[in-house]
Amino acid sequence: MAITDFPALFAALDDAARGSGFDGVVSVDVDGDLVGARAYGFADRAFGVANTVDTRFGVASIAKGFTAVAVRALIADGTLSADTAVRGILRDDLPLIDDAVTVEQLLTHTSGIGDYLDESGDGEVTDYVLDVPTHRLDTTEAFLAVLDGRPQVSAPGTAFAYNNSGYVVLALVAERASGIPFHDLVEQRVFAPAGMERSGYLRMDTLPGDAARGYLFDDDDDRTNVLHLPVRGSGDGGVYTTAADLSRFWRALSDGTLLPKDATDDLVRPRETVDEEDLRYGAGFWLDLDGPGMLLEGYDAGVSGRSRFDPETRATVSIVANTSEGAWPVIERYVELTG
Repeated sequence: MAITDFPALFAALDDAARGSGFDGVVSVDVDGDLVGARAYGFADRAFGVANTVDTRFGVASIAKGFTAVAVRALIADGTLSADTAVRGILRDDLPLIDDAVTVEQLLTHTSGIGDYLDESGDGEVTDYVLDVPTHRLDTTEAFLAVLDGRPQVSAPGTAFAYNNSGYVVLALVAERASGIPFHDLVEQRVFAPAGMERSGYLRMDTLPGDAARGYLFDDDDDRTNVLHLPVRGSGDGGVYTTAADLSRFWRALSDGTLLPKDATDDLVRPRETVDEEDLRYGAGFWLDLDGPGMLLEGYDAGVSGRSRFDPETRATVSIVANTSEGAWPVIERYVELTG
């Protein structure tokens, strides 16, 4: 199948979603013109509220791309620089972070700092991993309690290791350097200029009616993720958004609405080939191993998804689910079809 045959691509992804019991949304558009979008399953199982194409979904680490853009915007206007050593901004906080760690290393997962959410272990995504009550994690400064006390794992700049703590530290650095609360900073530098009116860092304990609850399992076990994730996310995740807003983000990034061209080019400049993912990594963005595509991906308790943008065709394919594992069969089908 030619990758430009987008109606056939959407039909195949729709078949995969239906066949796997998918809960979420699959959307394909070209430069904002919708090829196809369909919703599946329930946003709220207890009340029988169905997902719609306009439902807002938690997207976990997809939000790292928004953090990266906000930080790069601060670099572009001189508030930060890529080689800023973050110790001067952290001051006495998080003393186990090496004094040489820079903004660039945090962006590219090469800081070597200890991770509060270590994804290299053998645990399940549904494990209770936070050692601070989730309701306390409602501001970026509050995350100091989970970031602290984690020794440096490797020397700064020497090794790539995907790191959630690094992106929370970036949020803290951006907030302190700019004097703007991190959630407001992302709204000002990303969501508002991109026209992402349905996106934001919602509190999980007060979700509005148009936001999907995240379910741990794809079966009849209706436990949600409310006890597994921070009540309001920070730099590493926690955004709720829609498939349409994800497309708006990609087009705004590509069109220079969010950043100058050289700044955007720097974010998607490959730094690392990650063999186990069959992808490359830039600064906040996954990249095709051999191709033009830029990707954001999220996986957490009650959340799974991927959004990919092709700057050559200007096509966006977004697959977002409100279950822990639900997106992967559809994503795997997409990878099979597109190479």
